[in-house]
Amino acid sequence: MQERMGNPALVLPAAMQALNALSKVPVETGLSPKLLELVNLRASQINGCSVCVDGHPRIAKKLGETDERLFAIGAWRDSPYFSDAERAALALTEAVTRVSDRADPVPDDVWDEATRHYDGRSLAALVIAIANINVWNRLNIATRQIAGAWKP
Repeated sequence: MQERMGNPALVLPAAMQALNALSKVPVETGLSPKLLELVNLRASQINGCSVCVDGHPRIAKKLGETDERLFAIGAWRDSPYFSDAERAALALTEAVTRVSDRADPVPDDVWDEATRHYDGRSLAALVIAIANINVWNRLNIATRQIAGAWKP
């Protein structure tokens, strides 16, 4: 496969600045960088973004994430490696990423479980993080960015 064009965020530096600034908000709000990498990886798996599926485990490993958790992220519901708060974040990630899969994209039970583990600011930051990785996935997929070219 060959990329169609350079990543639009690289073509338009103002877009890169905006997306990078947005990506800092969840960490500045106090969300764990390791949690955010799990969210990034799970959304990227769902979206089929090879660039992010390749790159985000690398970032997670640098943050101290374990192989077991990275290998099991696609089966987080049936894996013993994740806390209840992480499970709530991953369920919310899946719901927000798969918005067209059901009439009520983010069901109350998913939202309510997230509110049990995250306060208003943290939940807002989590939703922003999920939205941001979905933007990156769509930019990469639309332009057929090549996995391995980005080495975080």
